[in-house]
Amino acid sequence: MRNIFGIIMIIIYVGVGVLFFCGYFDILFPTWKWVRWVGGALFTVYGLWRAYRQFKGIDPGYGNERDDQ
Repeated sequence: MRNIFGIIMIIIYVGVGVLFFCGYFDILFPTWKWVRWVGGALFTVYGLWRAYRQFKGIDPGYGNERDDQ
């Protein structure tokens, strides 16, 4: 279940980043064009970082917890 949630969040983060780049949220920030580019970049990069961690196995899920105790 945790892995499915992680994949859904990756899709959401990258999707919101693409929506920022396409100008979907310009109604909220009509004069702040820099918010469009900064928000799009941040959401996209964070979504890709989460995808890397999810698929590389760095982010511990159920059954692969780290034994740091």
